Amino acid sequence: MTVDGEVVGSIGKGLLVLVGVTHTDTPAVAETMARKVHELRIFDGDESAATLGAPLLVVSQFTLYGDARRGRRPSWSAAAPAEVAQPLVEAFVAALRQRGAHVETGRFRARMVVESANDGPRTILLDSAG
Repeated sequence: MTVDGEVVGSIGKGLLVLVGVTHTDTPAVAETMARKVHELRIFDGDESAATLGAPLLVVSQFTLYGDARRGRRPSWSAAAPAEVAQPLVEAFVAALRQRGAHVETGRFRARMVVESANDGPRTILLDSAG
């Protein structure tokens, strides 16, 4: 992942984790989601990032909460404002690292170029609301 041509985060085989934060998220939600992501058994052989020691590339992504059900311009009203979201993304990353995970990150509020080779492909949506 690059910002202004500078590599700010890079991993080999592991997980690209796009994190969206909404208004009702809390530090406890960040902790719970970190555990879930780290222990999710989605690698071959029913393995997880935790059991394989696979690295994670965490990217804050407010656009995950874009709502395009009406019209042609998405609403971002479900996304938490940056001053709420940034500490929760940082708490998520800290919780992963506390679990022993190797975590690389993007740069909050920066225009990032994220490159991914999706092996499988496996893309999973985890939502703290349910």
